[in-house]
Amino acid sequence: MSKISPEIKRKVEELREKINYHNYLYHVLDQPEITDAEYDRLFDQLVQLEKKYPELVTPDSPTQRVGAGPLTEFKTIRHSLPMLSLNKASSQEEFLDFHSRVLELSGTDEKRIKYAVEPKFDGLAVEIVYENGVFTLGSTRGDGIIGEDVTQNLKTIKTIPLKLLSKSAKVPKLLEIRGEVIIPKKDFEKLNKEREKKGEPLYANPRNTAAGSVRQLDPRITAARPLGMFAHGIGLLENGKLSSHSEILKYLKQSGIRVNENWKLCHTVEEVINFYEKILEIRDKLDYELDGIVIKVDDFALQNKLGGLSRSPRWAIAWKFPPQQEQTQILDIQVNVGRTGALTPVAILKPVRVGGVEVRRATLHNEDEMNKKDVRIGDIVIIQRAGDVIPEVVQVIKANRTGKEKKFKFPDRCPVCGSKVERLEGEATYRCTGIACPAQLKERISHFASKGGLNMEGLGYKFIEQMVDLGLVKDPADLFYLEKKDLMKMERMGEKLASNLLKAIENGKKTDLPHLIYALGIRNVGEHMAQVLAREFKSIDSLAKRKPEELTEIFEIGPIVAQSIYNFFHDQKNLKILEKMKKAGLVFPIHKEVTKKTPITGKFFVLTGGLASFSRDEAKRILESMGARVASSVSKNTDFVVVGENPGSKLAEAQKLGIKTLKEEEFKKLIGK
Repeated sequence: MSKISPEIKRKVEELREKINYHNYLYHVLDQPEITDAEYDRLFDQLVQLEKKYPELVTPDSPTQRVGAGPLTEFKTIRHSLPMLSLNKASSQEEFLDFHSRVLELSGTDEKRIKYAVEPKFDGLAVEIVYENGVFTLGSTRGDGIIGEDVTQNLKTIKTIPLKLLSKSAKVPKLLEIRGEVIIPKKDFEKLNKEREKKGEPLYANPRNTAAGSVRQLDPRITAARPLGMFAHGIGLLENGKLSSHSEILKYLKQSGIRVNENWKLCHTVEEVINFYEKILEIRDKLDYELDGIVIKVDDFALQNKLGGLSRSPRWAIAWKFPPQQEQTQILDIQVNVGRTGALTPVAILKPVRVGGVEVRRATLHNEDEMNKKDVRIGDIVIIQRAGDVIPEVVQVIKANRTGKEKKFKFPDRCPVCGSKVERLEGEATYRCTGIACPAQLKERISHFASKGGLNMEGLGYKFIEQMVDLGLVKDPADLFYLEKKDLMKMERMGEKLASNLLKAIENGKKTDLPHLIYALGIRNVGEHMAQVLAREFKSIDSLAKRKPEELTEIFEIGPIVAQSIYNFFHDQKNLKILEKMKKAGLVFPIHKEVTKKTPITGKFFVLTGGLASFSRDEAKRILESMGARVASSVSKNTDFVVVGENPGSKLAEAQKLGIKTLKEEEFKKLIGK
C-alpha cells in the first residue's frame, strides 16, 4: 500500500467540510451559495479521491449515504428514553383545559408559563443517534419503547447530516434527535406522475409513502424516494446543557439539523391561539402535510415538575386541525375485496376537491357503519379526509332526499370469485372464504408457501407476484403443476434459480399436519390453533367433517374459530382445490403424537435471533416432535428462551421476567443434538 501524502489527506478533509457546509446551506437554511453544477464538481472530486485511496473512506463521508446492500429483515432497537405519544385537543376549549391543568399541576404563575409551538407533521416519527458528532444509529418510533433499526435507510436522506457541524455548536458525546420523515407535496405529485406514465399504481398519500420508503429492506429504493426530515426534539444528550425546548430548536439548527422555520415561543395563550390560526390559514400553501400544531411547555424544569402519564407527557399537547369536509353525491356503492379477503363498501362519488385533492371514492367502512348512518345510493353526503388522508362519508343530508335513493344490500357471494362470504359473530367485516380468490391470491399463496406453511424456501413475494400477474398460478394448488419453462417466463429468472424453486415447491409436498392446516389460511387459525387441530383430529379429512358444535367441544376452540373452519371446508371451490393438491402429490399426513416422554415434554419455548445449526422452522419442528410447545412471544408461562445471533426484544423481556435463556450450544445439548 502506497503512503498517502498529508496534502491528499488534507484535500479530502477540505472537500468533506465544503460539501457538508453546502449541504447545510441548501437543506437546512435553504440559502445555497453555489450552483448545482459547482456542488457536483466538488462531490465528484471527493468520489475520485476516495476511489483512488479507499483507506481514506469514513462512514460519515458524504459519499457514503448509500453504501449497504439489502437486508433480510430489520433488527429491533430499544429507545434510551421512550418516544411518547401526545394527548390531543380538537378545539380551543380543549387547549384551554390543557393550559389550566398545566397551571394547576405546576403551581406556577401564568406569567412564567411559555409555550414553544410548532407545526405537527404528518409523517413517520424517527430517532437518530450521533456519537461524537457522527451519525451511528437510526430507528423508527415503533411502539414508543421499541422501534426498528433503519440506519442505512435514514443515511440516504440528504436533510439528515452524516456528521454534525462543529464550528458553530459544541459537539456532544451523545445526541439523540427525534424528528419526522416526510415527502414534500410537490415531490409526491411528481413521483405519482412518473408512476402513472409507467402504468404503475399510484401512491395513496405522502405520509404512507414516506413510511413505506423508510421501511424498505433495500436502501437503494429508499435513496430513490424524495424524502426529507424535520427535527422537533431530542432524547438523551451527554456533556451538553440545554434548559428549554426553544434552546433545543436553535441548537439543532446550529448543529446542521433541519428544523422547521414556522415555530414560535409564545408568552400567552392568546399567542398560541393566533399561531394555530395562522398555520391553519397557510396550511394549504405549505409544501408538506400538516394535521395540527404541537404545544410544549418550554422550560425543562417545569416539564420535569409536570411529569407524564404512561404513554404521554403532561407538558405537551397536539392541537389538531379540523378535518377538511365537502358536500357531494353518492352515485353508486361498490364492494372492494382486500388482500386479506375483507369486503369493504366504497361510495362512488360525484368528483369533489377536498383539501386540494380531487376525491371520487370514499370508504363506508362496513355494514354496521352504513346502517348507522343510513347511507343510500343517490344521497347527498358530507365527506372528509379522515386524518387528512383517507376519504370517508361522515354524514347523510337527509333533508335533501327525493325518495329515489336506493338502499344497498351486501352480497352473499364474493364479487371477485363468487365464493361464499362470511361475517362471524363479534366481527364487523364480511370476508371471502375462497382460497383462490384473485383479490387475495398473492397473499394466500405467500402464506401457503411461508415458513409456517409448507416452507417453500426461496419462493418470495416478488416471485409470487410475477406468477400471479403472468397467469401461471390461479390458486395455491397450481404451484405443484409449474414446470421450468413456466418459470423461465419470469423476469431475472435463470436455469439454476428455476430448478431451485421447483425443488423447494416439491419439498413442500412432504409436510406435517399442523403446517398443512396453517398453510390453508383458514380464517382465525394461526400456528398454535393448527397444532391444536392436528392433535385433536389427526387428519384433514377428519377435520373437514366436523360441525361447529363438535369443534367447540375442544378446549381452546371457540365459536368464531369453529365457524371459520366449518365455512372453509363447506365451500365447494376450496374442496376442489384440496383435491387438486392431492392429485399433484401433496401429502395429506396423519398426525402422530409424541408417545415417548422427553425432558421437555409440555415445556413452553420461545426462539429469538438466528441459529447457526438450524433454521427457525427446523428448531420449532424438533421441539414439537419432542412434545414441547413453541410460542411467538414471551410470557410468564414461558419455560425457556433460545437465544441466537442478533436477538430481538424477546431476550430483554425474558431477562425482565427471570426466564431461563439458552445459547445455541446449550439448546443443542438439551435436545440431544
